[in-house]
Amino acid sequence: MEEHKSTNRPQNSDEIDLGQVFQLINKGINSVFRSILRLFVYFKNNILIFSGLILVGLLIGYGLNQIVSKKLKTEVIVKPYIESKSYLYDVVNEIQANLIADDASFFKPMGIEIADLADFEVTIEPMAEPEVSENLESEIMYLEVLEKFQNTDFVSDVLISEIYNKSSLNHKITFLYKDRASGHEAAKKLMSYINSNSYFKEVVEIGRENAKERIENNKTLVKQIDKLIESYSERMTSTDRNVNTGRFVVSDDQPFDVTSLLNLKNGLLKDIEKKRLELQQQKDPINILHFGMPQQVQKAFFGKNIVLIPMILVLGYLLFSILIYLNNKAEKML
Repeated sequence: MEEHKSTNRPQNSDEIDLGQVFQLINKGINSVFRSILRLFVYFKNNILIFSGLILVGLLIGYGLNQIVSKKLKTEVIVKPYIESKSYLYDVVNEIQANLIADDASFFKPMGIEIADLADFEVTIEPMAEPEVSENLESEIMYLEVLEKFQNTDFVSDVLISEIYNKSSLNHKITFLYKDRASGHEAAKKLMSYINSNSYFKEVVEIGRENAKERIENNKTLVKQIDKLIESYSERMTSTDRNVNTGRFVVSDDQPFDVTSLLNLKNGLLKDIEKKRLELQQQKDPINILHFGMPQQVQKAFFGKNIVLIPMILVLGYLLFSILIYLNNKAEKML
């Protein structure tokens, strides 16, 4: 009998512990519920004050938006040569530094008056745009053919050009100002200054001459390939066929078949098209892809005065109420 009583004690103890746990949970839930009710009562009692603060804040924010002049911007999308990327960022930083310093002697040779540059800013950022080639398979075949000519100057020139095209990202230069007419005109003059570097102008001119020579060389190679293919066709129709029919020996140690020659020809024709496009596009050290018109700067929603001022007033009143509550509690405890 005593053993039976002793075995029931742990069970009763466990039941008591679970009951205490449930009581604590109920107390916690009731405490949270009471806190929510207190907040509800607080906002209910102060609804008129909050409404008044929001209304006053809206009026103040609207008034500030009408008084403060809004900023405009001109966005210019550019594509520099690889060599001129560092120059582009350096010259933009140079312009911004002189804007901060109000250096009239820097802008006067450009025909820009320092008075026209009030609140003028210039920034630059890269435009990440991963390019996915639509003709990836054909480009891979072209590069595989070029690999067989890896010791030639022609292939080196092609690969350098491809690296230029793939690694040169577009950049966006943003001019910020307040006066529409003078600000936009100043942006044009500053872009002319950016493109006035004599060294890079010479580099661009040399690049254009190289592109023209490359086009002529590619045309010559295409003609040579056509002659080889024509010779192959005549050989195929000839009754005297040798053992290596269907293959040509371009050099002593590099035999190529007709498919490789046709792939090489297609690659050369595409390279000619790219070079012609390059001649049309790259006429300046910093190629201007798009010169935008003046547009108003769109601020973030929470950055607008009409929203920010009411939030500040409401939060300020809440902080004031919390301080009063804490002060009353402290006086009661002491």
